[in-house]
Amino acid sequence: MKSLNECDALRRHAGAVRRGRRACAVAVLLLVTAMPAYALSLRQGVSAFQRQDYVTASRIFIPLAERGNAAAQTYLGFLFETGRGVPMNYTEAAMWYRRAAEQGDSRAQYSLGLLYDRGQGVPQDIVEASKWLNLSTAASPPRVRESRARIRDAVTTKMTRGEIAQARLRALEWAPSREH
Repeated sequence: MKSLNECDALRRHAGAVRRGRRACAVAVLLLVTAMPAYALSLRQGVSAFQRQDYVTASRIFIPLAERGNAAAQTYLGFLFETGRGVPMNYTEAAMWYRRAAEQGDSRAQYSLGLLYDRGQGVPQDIVEASKWLNLSTAASPPRVRESRARIRDAVTTKMTRGEIAQARLRALEWAPSREH
């Protein structure tokens, strides 16, 4: 049988453990509620986008995109490209796609490559189109890699060997850069 002192020590230890667990739970709660606002806002923007509430989505994405959030920049580029929630503006779309593409966002790279191929919002430039489509295909998730490769290859059929070499060299020399 344990002595009274040992029992008291065990009770005190159990109380300290309970208090420690409560303090830990409070700390976790504080950390979760203190998460950066952009994380919650991006989710809210995506949610509005998925509900097809493009005006709300654009209002959420604009400040995030201006602060350098690549995902928000890509969504915003799409909204400007399609005129959903904002006036259709290919130049604005290309600018947002470029900012996200430079940070390594493969969806933005793909969309920017298509704009260069068509000359929408940017001067038509098959080499630059191929560069972005090459980068996008290399970085894309497996489920979309094949379809992006087909588009990239279709653009390549319009190019000379020299243009293909130039596009590949540009892609090889490219490195992502964060805005902030």
